[in-house]
Amino acid sequence: MADHIPAGKMPAFVAQRQDAALTRGAIIGALFLIVMMPVGLIIYQSLLSEAFFYKSAKLALDAYAFILTDPAFYEALYTTVIIAAGMVAVAVPLGGVLAFLLTRTDIRFKRALEILVLVPMFISSIVLGFGYTVAVGPTGAVSLAVRHVIGFVPWNIYSLPGIIVIAGLSHVPHVYLYVSATMRNLPSDLEEAARTTGAGLLRVLTDVTLPMVLPGMIFAAALLLLLGLEMFGLPLVLGDPNGILVLTTYIYKLTTLFGVPTYQLMAVVAVLLVLITLPLIWVQRRLLRNARRYAALGGKGNRATPLNLGRRGQILALGAIALWLVISVVLPIGGIILRAFVDAWGEGIDLTQHFTLAHFKALADVPSLYHGIINTILIGVFGGIAAVFLYLVIGLAGHRNQGFSGTLLDYTVLLPRALPGLVVGLAFFWVFLFVPALHAVRTTLISIFIAYAVVGLSYGLRLIQANLMQIAPELEEAARTTGATALRTWRDVVIPLTRPGLAGAWALIMIIFIREYATGVYLMSSGTEVIGSLMVSLLQTGAMDIIAALAFVSIILTALGLFLALKLGARINE
Repeated sequence: MADHIPAGKMPAFVAQRQDAALTRGAIIGALFLIVMMPVGLIIYQSLLSEAFFYKSAKLALDAYAFILTDPAFYEALYTTVIIAAGMVAVAVPLGGVLAFLLTRTDIRFKRALEILVLVPMFISSIVLGFGYTVAVGPTGAVSLAVRHVIGFVPWNIYSLPGIIVIAGLSHVPHVYLYVSATMRNLPSDLEEAARTTGAGLLRVLTDVTLPMVLPGMIFAAALLLLLGLEMFGLPLVLGDPNGILVLTTYIYKLTTLFGVPTYQLMAVVAVLLVLITLPLIWVQRRLLRNARRYAALGGKGNRATPLNLGRRGQILALGAIALWLVISVVLPIGGIILRAFVDAWGEGIDLTQHFTLAHFKALADVPSLYHGIINTILIGVFGGIAAVFLYLVIGLAGHRNQGFSGTLLDYTVLLPRALPGLVVGLAFFWVFLFVPALHAVRTTLISIFIAYAVVGLSYGLRLIQANLMQIAPELEEAARTTGATALRTWRDVVIPLTRPGLAGAWALIMIIFIREYATGVYLMSSGTEVIGSLMVSLLQTGAMDIIAALAFVSIILTALGLFLALKLGARINE
């Protein structure tokens, strides 16, 4: 590079490099502090004998002794691992087949299906859980219809197998997302050769295509294991009625185990959860690098030619996808819509005689409920804008940064992924209590936004980085050689070129904020209610009518956000 720079410009260019390094270091350092403060407080709280705000609290390992000798902890750990492994067993094969059908074959309605198959990913798991309860629970609409025909209900969603199947089906889009990205880069030569030798479509899938995308599938499996360990909504809605505990619901149950906040016990479980998930995230990153390298090597072949399904194959493929969409989307959303607009349901009840809008009237009449809806919209729209700005600043700090600060950024972004949203929200609640200067923040929407921004850091940063990588490095270097500082280069060159993609990123982040439910559970106070956290708290009171109305509003807001994301050109299938 030095050969192309005039001699007189070299000192200024070096100074600009140093200025850029200092700017990046300051941004990454600030992020590291924001992320490490709640993590450090979790570790500190785990080493205390009681809640940190008690003057009598002292350093002790009593909390670790209690948790590590509590049979309920091991029961929750065992159940969590079983659910996570079961999710992988259900979702990875289905997601792989779905990716094959939509990327490697001539299946009809491909463009519409590529959007529809991702819909479950944008629906809050607590909304899904409640929807399944209404649709296929013991007294659900579909369950009653089946019982009327065959005399019994052949499933039980309040069981461990029921939770595994529902969790697995709802996470198929996560597998599809990563496996399809790998499949799109593969040449079709080997598949076509297999077809010419008489191999059927299923044989081509199992013997040719899937082995070539194995790294991507392993990465998706690692991602599902991580998501399974952090799951809260489905186990809370479907597992709690039968006493099924997972680690997140175990933490939730520890809140007032002895009549006072048992924060030290909750912190211990959070630390143990981090110790389990951090190695998994490290493995996931290694697998992602290998998957990308594998895809890059394969992607230099000939242009992929879609495999012909034939008439029978089209019917079978479309039927299978339709069945999955009915189970994963239509049933839970249909259940929510049904429950939101009737005041009674069950055996022998004519639903047409019980239509009502009273549940929605309650949303307008109860201050906490309509505040929750307004706050959710504010957090989604304006919090999403602020988050895009923050993620952009962080993304610029890490953009083409191969130094120590770039490595520090990578691992800082990993930390929030190692914690469930419930724990992140709890940790920030502790931070706002622990730091006197932040006491006033705790009772404002700013506290919710900060926690949401940290939880969404990894996903949001990935969206921003995808846009930044589209910019040719020559444009940035050209600006630097003319004397522009790092900030001037970002403002005048990088940001204007990424602006179109930022609009789509905002819409997707807005959806993530709207659907979030666990992070705000402990941060929620009078005036800072949000829809998701309200549903969690209302579950304990059994106010199913209000939950249904809130869930319906959440679905409408999510649908509007998804529509806006598509209109703004967001790439939701990448």
